[in-house]
Amino acid sequence: MNFALVTGAVINTGVAIVEKLAAEGLNVVFTGRDAAKVAAAEANYRTKFPDVSILGYAIDSHKEDGSFDEESVIRMFEALDEKDILLNAVVLNAAHQGLNQTFLESPLSEFLAVLNTNVTWNYCFAREAAKRMIPQGGGSITFINSNTAYRTIADRTSYITSKGGQLGLMRSLALDLGKYNIRVNAVLPGMIRTQRWIDNPGFYAKNPCRFTPLGDVAEGADVADAVWYFISAARNTTGAELVVDGGNTIQMFPNVPEDL
Repeated sequence: MNFALVTGAVINTGVAIVEKLAAEGLNVVFTGRDAAKVAAAEANYRTKFPDVSILGYAIDSHKEDGSFDEESVIRMFEALDEKDILLNAVVLNAAHQGLNQTFLESPLSEFLAVLNTNVTWNYCFAREAAKRMIPQGGGSITFINSNTAYRTIADRTSYITSKGGQLGLMRSLALDLGKYNIRVNAVLPGMIRTQRWIDNPGFYAKNPCRFTPLGDVAEGADVADAVWYFISAARNTTGAELVVDGGNTIQMFPNVPEDL
């Protein structure tokens, strides 16, 4: 049975992506780090979308010493093989935000934790997925990246470094996997109205990034729509970046109202 795989899909944008794909009739496997949260999300998805198959998988590949557990990813894909789950689309959404890390004070272990999530983990997921897509005649891999890969922000060195590296990985895979009809692309959101936004209304009310040319920031559903385009309609598109940030990347300075 064909499925789409979405990583990091128990909160925020990952939820919106799962719901978009399920609403379009795709069966979905999704991941999260916490088993209880994965189980709760799976029950909710199945209630909301009874006409498709939805399976949650709890996985955390980060070791306490800062290294990465490659075998945990391999075991996950082998478990999917045992269930006869065929993946024709993968959405690499899980991310380490690298918040509250300062370049001069944060230890190397924190830097590596961000890179391991945003680059190493996705490398392993993409590799295992591609091995299975090739015999099937192709597929789609979509990275959820960030416009901060191009426009940096303060005290986020690890995150921004990882997102720049992730785009390099995306382009390299697009070249190497194109001959197998595997399309590899990236969605680059700007600020997204997530739970963090809801919990900090005062901060986000005056954040310059909210003043986009379109006058609003992205919802999770906007990112999900971009993902769906790459999966469903971009037959001849690979190595591409689709920015979903209300036009923020094109402006030198945001047009902030004078009364703020």
